[in-house]
Amino acid sequence: MGWAFLRHGKRHDIWTDGEREEAIPRHNEINEKLAKAILKRAGRKS
Repeated sequence: MGWAFLRHGKRHDIWTDGEREEAIPRHNEINEKLAKAILKRAGRKS
């Protein structure tokens, strides 16, 4: 999808597509609702 790792935050990793940044929780698992929201913001349809 064109996203690359940018840096580590305190509890999140920051990813970028060159224009936007997205904070992704650094947990073993994230719930399905959050995963879908992240993918939607990243530009994926489903």
